[in-house]
Amino acid sequence: MKYASLLDFLKNGRAVLTKGPVAFIFGEDETEMDTTLRHHQQLGFKHIVLLVPKSFYVPEDLEAEISRVGLENPSGMGMIHAMNAIIAAAPDIWMYYCFNAEYLFFPFCENRSIGEMLTFHTEERRSAMLTYVVDLYSQDLQKNPDAVSLEDTLLDRSGYYALARANPDNHNYPKERQLDFFGGLRWRFEEHVPAVRRKIDRISLFKSKPDLQILPDFTFNDEEYNTYACEWHNNLTAAVCSFRTAKALKRNPGSKYDIDTFEWHNSVPFEWHSRQLLDLGLMEPGQWF
Repeated sequence: MKYASLLDFLKNGRAVLTKGPVAFIFGEDETEMDTTLRHHQQLGFKHIVLLVPKSFYVPEDLEAEISRVGLENPSGMGMIHAMNAIIAAAPDIWMYYCFNAEYLFFPFCENRSIGEMLTFHTEERRSAMLTYVVDLYSQDLQKNPDAVSLEDTLLDRSGYYALARANPDNHNYPKERQLDFFGGLRWRFEEHVPAVRRKIDRISLFKSKPDLQILPDFTFNDEEYNTYACEWHNNLTAAVCSFRTAKALKRNPGSKYDIDTFEWHNSVPFEWHSRQLLDLGLMEPGQWF
């Protein structure tokens, strides 16, 4: 189903928002649009909503199975405002959001659905799930100047770290069960990335509720939603494997000509499997078996 605008979708497409989990994919460009949609379809989302400019091409077979919403500014604050409007219109369902050329992986996702995983997470009295945005990049930037390739994909096997998240309302003491995570291309090429955009943590999976809002740094106005685990044991986390940073670094005139390769001694081929991400410590199974 096609909707001319977000307002049109929220007025006439509310049936999509009655049962989750629902995936909202923001198309900043047309790169790997089809593979992004198909990947999330295979994870078992109840419905997928694609928010893109009207001029973008989407294969007909995919358009027939998703909701396409016209959105001329699907990044930055345009994305934030859109998600907050959707949250306000559909409280009490699980939601997920990402951009094109980003792929969600969670522990054992090859043989378990997103619905099963979120049912378990809900039973653990959790309403949000921390995801790490893991940078993907092409091994050969001469062959793939936009740094995107599904065939020779690399990721960093190390170089990730966390810092305490200071609470300015409490003398900058660390917030409980909250950390700022760093690593990947944003860390290795930090001279080209504004400091406010260097974090790689994102609360991509969450249960909507009244008055909940996403903030510009991808956290929420409810502090419990920003925690990585509950008080009594570790919880599930997931990974959003993303070409977004690599694309930006190769398209930005300020960094494009300074980067000949993203490969370094800690680059390894991405296996497109959750086991590799678990082995590298890029997501946590918690009590999920």
